[in-house]
Amino acid sequence: MTRVLIVDDDPMVRTGLRLILGGEPDLEIVGEAGDGREAVTLVRAERPDVVLMDIRMPGQDGLVTTEQLASRPDAPRILVLTAFDADDMVLRALRLGAAGFLLKDTPPAKMVEAVRTVAAGEPVLSPSVTYQVIAAATGGHTPGRDEARRELARLTDRELEVAVEVARGSSNAEIGQRLSMSVATVKANVTRIFAKLGTDNRVQVAMKIRDAGHL
Repeated sequence: MTRVLIVDDDPMVRTGLRLILGGEPDLEIVGEAGDGREAVTLVRAERPDVVLMDIRMPGQDGLVTTEQLASRPDAPRILVLTAFDADDMVLRALRLGAAGFLLKDTPPAKMVEAVRTVAAGEPVLSPSVTYQVIAAATGGHTPGRDEARRELARLTDRELEVAVEVARGSSNAEIGQRLSMSVATVKANVTRIFAKLGTDNRVQVAMKIRDAGHL
């Protein structure tokens, strides 16, 4: 059972998320918070596995709260919710320890899948948010395409297919379904991709894929 805490200053959003997630047999809503300070208190009391965190809230916002929770020794996985594709706080939250990002209008089935994915220890990025993070990380500058393609030439054809799916924001389970691979094989491919490209996370892989013109 995955324990989930919902944090959003809008009661209607909290209600919608509770309805979406509460009916799943493997997900348990252990609490709701309307601001960051209340969220920290509830995390201490309820010890959730996943926190759905609104990024923009009055008082203590999602950034400060994410930093506080991510620094805990028993830190929950934090899935940040944003209403805007081009939210300038997304990259900052990633650096502070967020495990993933979703737009608030994400379809219910995708929302449920995202919670399960981050609970399993994998990152989640909505495709549109992935592109925004890439743009912010590069400051709008695109390195030479030839250089990016030389780096990607280190990958096998199969690894390149996996890397492209990573850049599209696909989870390991989604990649496995699309490429007819087991999740364990996908994870092994992602590990090799990181090693060959000298990258530490999926966003960096996505940046190289975009620079090479594969998206």
